[in-house]
Amino acid sequence: MSGGGGRNWRLVRANTDAVPSSARRFMARARQRRLRAALPWAIAAGVALVTGGLVWTVYGTPLLGVRTVEVVGVQFLTPLQVEEAAAVPAKEPLARVDLGVVRARVRTLAAVDRVTVRRSWPSTLVVEVVERTPVAAVPTTAGKFSLVDAAGVPYREVTRQPDGLPLLRTASPGPADLSTRSALTVLGALSTDLREQLVAISAAAPAQIKLQLTKDRVVVWGDDTESDKKSQVATALLKKADKQIDVSAPYYVTIR
Repeated sequence: MSGGGGRNWRLVRANTDAVPSSARRFMARARQRRLRAALPWAIAAGVALVTGGLVWTVYGTPLLGVRTVEVVGVQFLTPLQVEEAAAVPAKEPLARVDLGVVRARVRTLAAVDRVTVRRSWPSTLVVEVVERTPVAAVPTTAGKFSLVDAAGVPYREVTRQPDGLPLLRTASPGPADLSTRSALTVLGALSTDLREQLVAISAAAPAQIKLQLTKDRVVVWGDDTESDKKSQVATALLKKADKQIDVSAPYYVTIR
């Protein structure tokens, strides 16, 4: 005791043997319950941390950025032309590349009919192109030829008429021109024999379609209706006509 009459208290840790076993078991169970309650939160926090790190790596850093643009399917176009049209910045995170926007950019190339864009991890963007297929050549005022596809879309200019392609003659060639569309409908219905002998197809109007064949022969086609029937009749009469076959009315044919 101190001289002032107060008491000096001292905290003494009790020996575990002094704590009843029932109390020890209670405290152990309490600790286990606390650990079990905290475990899901700890796991969730760990998963969130790992997920956040992965998302940041994929979307926010150049670690998985575009390093290669692989161009597939080009024939007349060059891979460089397609890559420049795609305009994807180097090392842009691959996951953040807007595939639809890239596809729309590549479609602006006149020679492109269809295009598919996909990711190839870890760092490659694949651009697969299907170019337009020419079905006819349109003479231009510059003495050149504009190639058109089955829809009438002009997409490439060449200095000479390609072998195997007939000439297409209309007043306003193009996909919006009715005469052009009618002529191309007829062209798609021709038999192999007619195609092999076709020199040019002309359409002064949608109902005034004519075929110019080899040996200065002409097939008067009329409009593009019943083209399959007209093709069959004209093919059957090829060897009988010297100058002209008129199949504009395919059930009342005239030849000379």
